[in-house]
Amino acid sequence: MSDYGHDLLFGSFVTPTAQQPQQAVLLAQASEQAGLDLVTFQDHPYQPAFLDTWTLMSYAAARTSRIRLSANVVNLPLRPPAVLARAAASLDLLSDGRVDLALGAGAFWDAIEAMGGRRLSPGEAVESLEEAIEVIRALWDTGTRGGVRVEGRYHRVVGAKRGPAPAHDIPIWVGALKPRMLRLVGRLADGWLPSLSYLGGVEAIGRGNAVIDEAALAAGRHPADVRRLLNIGPRELEPELLAELALAYGVSAFIVAGDDPGLLQHVGQVVAPEVRELVEAERLGVEPPPTSASSDRPEELSENNGSTRESVVTATPETAQLGVEPTPDPGTRLSAGMPWDEAARPSAPEVADTAYTDRGRQVSQHLVDVHDALRAELGKVRDIVEQVVEGARDIGSARSEINRMSLRQNDWTLGGFCQAYCRIVTQHHTLEDEGIFPHLRRTEPSLAPVVDRLVEEHHVIHEVLEGVDRALVELVAHPGDHERLRAAVDLMTDTLLSHFSYEERELLGPLARHGMYAGQL
Repeated sequence: MSDYGHDLLFGSFVTPTAQQPQQAVLLAQASEQAGLDLVTFQDHPYQPAFLDTWTLMSYAAARTSRIRLSANVVNLPLRPPAVLARAAASLDLLSDGRVDLALGAGAFWDAIEAMGGRRLSPGEAVESLEEAIEVIRALWDTGTRGGVRVEGRYHRVVGAKRGPAPAHDIPIWVGALKPRMLRLVGRLADGWLPSLSYLGGVEAIGRGNAVIDEAALAAGRHPADVRRLLNIGPRELEPELLAELALAYGVSAFIVAGDDPGLLQHVGQVVAPEVRELVEAERLGVEPPPTSASSDRPEELSENNGSTRESVVTATPETAQLGVEPTPDPGTRLSAGMPWDEAARPSAPEVADTAYTDRGRQVSQHLVDVHDALRAELGKVRDIVEQVVEGARDIGSARSEINRMSLRQNDWTLGGFCQAYCRIVTQHHTLEDEGIFPHLRRTEPSLAPVVDRLVEEHHVIHEVLEGVDRALVELVAHPGDHERLRAAVDLMTDTLLSHFSYEERELLGPLARHGMYAGQL
């Protein structure tokens, strides 16, 4: 049992259902918004109820900007390794180095054979996987002269040209359970990716590590050259358990199966920070901090928490006690009229003498941080629109600047960028409507009027964003007429800044008390 010292990663394991094709993409976006490092997708090419995983990954990569993507795991018998190597390298280049490659030797052989794949025995499947890794790495190796030649029993490549090289050194992880596969992992792979449910208990991780470490040393490698990853379920989301798995069993990547946006928020905003703190404390030999599950003791607010911004909208007594300020509404309006009556907004009941934990403050601060990121990108949208309207630049000249923006979603036109921003806002509101708001209704029923109002405003904002989209269509038809677009963007600015400020003012306290997801309580 050992801590291999790797940095910790947290990811999601998404079902690529075809019945609701956008759901997997939204969950990838939700994973990114929750702060997860990795989103993975099942790969069962013979399953007609599922989307094709590689197509889905490509689409999801274009709809995210930071999170890494991987199959979990690639069904190698139905994906020829030479083609897979080029597909992975291509997507890695297109996504700015965000692709990982996890391979599986095959399962469900009747279904594989029905799809035209070759049925293999367990021993043959291991040999086939070993040959595939050789083919993939050789095709990525553009620093070696000459074509790739692999005269394997299962995979034969005779002079194929090398390339393209991926944007980064793509790690090859292997899903493995039995000793022969584990020895292959130790000799050749960059990571071991089993599922805890198939292992039958954490002790099996230790036994698997021993086989991998022995094989790695025999091959002249260090055991730490192999990252240990683990697919887990929601029931395993105990920070102390995951910290033990990291420190005693060397697991450094936890990938959680579940298609619930609220669960993903919980993992990214609560579980991951606590596990990282526990592991870092142990590695440094200092006293670990209390977790949300083990302590509700109030802590002093650190100097870096909270905000010192001047506030147009006075913070409530509760937010003042909390120490996390809502970002103020600027108090000015650019459009002719608002689509709602701001004076009619209900307020949450005041809660006095509440002891807030550091974790509660961080949950509330996260809402402000997400809104602030959207506010910043909104400013960029407005700036680019104004430059185009004033003739300071044309749409094409904005390409290089837009290409650097985190919300551009690979769309290089003004219209594409505005549409991408609208999608991100809609996704954020969907996560609140489907995950956070129902949780707050259950835990604090007196918040119902505020939550109802916020949901109503989400519907109004959706229509406002649709108005931006319609204005963009008009701009294509009438390139010189910018007035409708400018009016639509002004209305979007007013409604979003007003809504974000109201939501923060009313929900920072409840979020600090109850968190974002019921599973954390």
